[in-house]
Amino acid sequence: MTPDPEPPRKLLELHRDAVKEKAVGTKAVVNSLKHIYRQAGVSRGAKALLRLNQKGGFDCPSCAWPDPDDKRSQFEFCENGAKAVATEITRKHADADFFARHSVEELAVQSDFWLNDAGRLTEPMLLDAGATHYRPVPWEEAFKIIAEELNAVASPDEGIFYTSGRASNEAAFLYQLFVRQYGTNNLPDCSNMCHESSGAALTETIGIGKGTVTLEDIETTDCLLIMGQNPGTNHPRMLTSLEKMADNGGTILSVNPLFETGLRAFSHPQKFKGILGRSTPLASQHLPVRLNGDLPFLKGMLKCVLEAEAAASGTVVDKDFIEEYTQGFAAFVASLDAASWSDIEEQSGLSEAEIRKAAQTFIKSKDAITCWAMGLTQHHNAVETIREVVNLHLITGKIGRPRSGLCPVRGHSNVQGDRTMGIWEKMPEAFLAALDREFAFTSPRKIGYDTVDAIEAMHAGKARVFIGLGGNFLSASPDTYYTAEAMRRCQLTVQISTKLNRSHLVTGKRSLILPCLGRTEIDQQASGPQFVTVENSMGVVQKSEGRLTPASPMLRSEVAIICEIANATLANSKVEWEAFSENYDLIRERIERVVPGFENFNERAQQPGGFYLPNGVKQRIFHTASGKAEITINPLRPLLLEPDQLLLQTFRSHDQFNTTIYGNNDRYRGIQNERRVIFMNPEDMRERDIAPEQPVDIISHFAGETRKAELFLAIPYETPRGCAAAYYPEANVLVPINARATTSQTPVSKSVVITVRPHAH
Repeated sequence: MTPDPEPPRKLLELHRDAVKEKAVGTKAVVNSLKHIYRQAGVSRGAKALLRLNQKGGFDCPSCAWPDPDDKRSQFEFCENGAKAVATEITRKHADADFFARHSVEELAVQSDFWLNDAGRLTEPMLLDAGATHYRPVPWEEAFKIIAEELNAVASPDEGIFYTSGRASNEAAFLYQLFVRQYGTNNLPDCSNMCHESSGAALTETIGIGKGTVTLEDIETTDCLLIMGQNPGTNHPRMLTSLEKMADNGGTILSVNPLFETGLRAFSHPQKFKGILGRSTPLASQHLPVRLNGDLPFLKGMLKCVLEAEAAASGTVVDKDFIEEYTQGFAAFVASLDAASWSDIEEQSGLSEAEIRKAAQTFIKSKDAITCWAMGLTQHHNAVETIREVVNLHLITGKIGRPRSGLCPVRGHSNVQGDRTMGIWEKMPEAFLAALDREFAFTSPRKIGYDTVDAIEAMHAGKARVFIGLGGNFLSASPDTYYTAEAMRRCQLTVQISTKLNRSHLVTGKRSLILPCLGRTEIDQQASGPQFVTVENSMGVVQKSEGRLTPASPMLRSEVAIICEIANATLANSKVEWEAFSENYDLIRERIERVVPGFENFNERAQQPGGFYLPNGVKQRIFHTASGKAEITINPLRPLLLEPDQLLLQTFRSHDQFNTTIYGNNDRYRGIQNERRVIFMNPEDMRERDIAPEQPVDIISHFAGETRKAELFLAIPYETPRGCAAAYYPEANVLVPINARATTSQTPVSKSVVITVRPHAH
């Protein structure tokens, strides 16, 4: 029997509470400690938490929110960070006995929460062709199997080498080096599915695909425009910075279909007033934009900026900045007339008065920052929308100076560092040339597969081997059944992992699980204990060193595993793979000679708190083709829905991080003990004669095709008419493989066209 890529569709016993009015508080502390002590016990748990995100400690394996540059709290972590650490340092083990007791078919019917809760993987496991159970395999045999399959290809392009955002800089650099020496640029990564749209838009317009501000900038700016982001769940430590910003007199504008609890108010659990249950109000104005309505909203903001400038010339539009540092302003101004206020209101779902109020706040603020996340990046016109965010800052000159600029808030902890280290299917020529000089070989120049291309290649039988460096590729990808079939058509799938997930159960003809060390654990190599580095959302590179005893003596580091695979596969490589695995200082010496900004890497990595990578935009230097920042024209391209259709966004619950499920609750949205829910506007429910908590099926529509997700409970929720939301990975079955953002190819997980029907029993 072929394992289903989804757990069985069954409902639990749903309990609903009121939507919470404030985030964090003592409840978050209690929940954090509960997870830690249940998984690891008091002593091991406390030792880990007190080193989490500390200078000289280890970096959180969860999100990429930066740590303070100077003084840090003794408890520099959030609830979701504590959950991530708890699941890594758990005393539970998914060992050889576990796999002997459970067949792949039996594991496939368990929930994602159950799989994650099974414990740490402890030794290499092999699923033979036609086998029902994984069996232990020696490391040397595992590497031999990989090498044989990789060397049996007709072309190196039949290898797919995926990376999640948790890999260290050192591991990522060696991984891309190995892959390029192997002969391909097939380096898809999780960024392809989340912030690729940000990178594409920012690189084109300002010359760097990263944010331009610091943590201090956010905490001291006058206006923070937060678009398509839910910091209370996705980046909870951001709430501390939002509180500081509000206490400093700054104004927060929230642009999101849902008014998430994390932007309503924050009760700081480490402050006396927070302990007493008091909270700090955060967003001064919430703008409930329709899904995919962000671009017309920004058009309205820009029209208000030009009107204000016309009324008081020289006070709103920064003409000197535009003249010296940008190009394209005149054509942009002429194009803005094409967007009428009636179109803006209809497509954004916001009134002209609401937009004008937000624009006045932005205009009157001397300094302003815009933050965004996947609520902007996962639409068909995501790149255009982010380019319009850039336009707003360019024409007002609110960029390239303290307390003003752009902040794409990255998800996984080192997803930005992975890209810096060369994990990309189309790295620029300067990087490839430097890599070639340093290691005396010629990198392939043919653009490789991104994530969606890789899935299609596997599905078409054009890929033989898939290797995943971390992550849960199946559950993170769109079009779950299509992706599952793609993976099954490989000869070999390899997952380098710490915990069990569904990608270990939907496999190629053969499958290997290679268990690796976690961030919290001692990495002992021949030259002594090692540390790695990571890069956060603000471009800070810092040291991360685990101090806990590893979950199993058979675990190997990501670096060591990559070096062993390379050694086994590349017969003629002159790279000192064994030396790299024994001493990570040697890796950093080579990184500094290839990647700009890493001069004296070993010395600077030892600095408490790390160091900032260069970012020309902060000095108003724009590394674009023209040498100037590009003001762009971004026409409105609304999605046209047929009668009865809605737009669906997929998002996280509060009890998950990416595809890792820590529990079945979503405390802030009032959902307990259930994940198969769809949040709908009450009027949309009444119009379709759907009662609260009624079981429904969701059907997505794209290019004449339909996909179905069965047995969800309909939940009335405050969201704009025509909009709905459901958790991923459960709703990923609805995201079409061919529905992608223009330019970035990011799956459109935030604007899936659906209809909702009563569940067919």
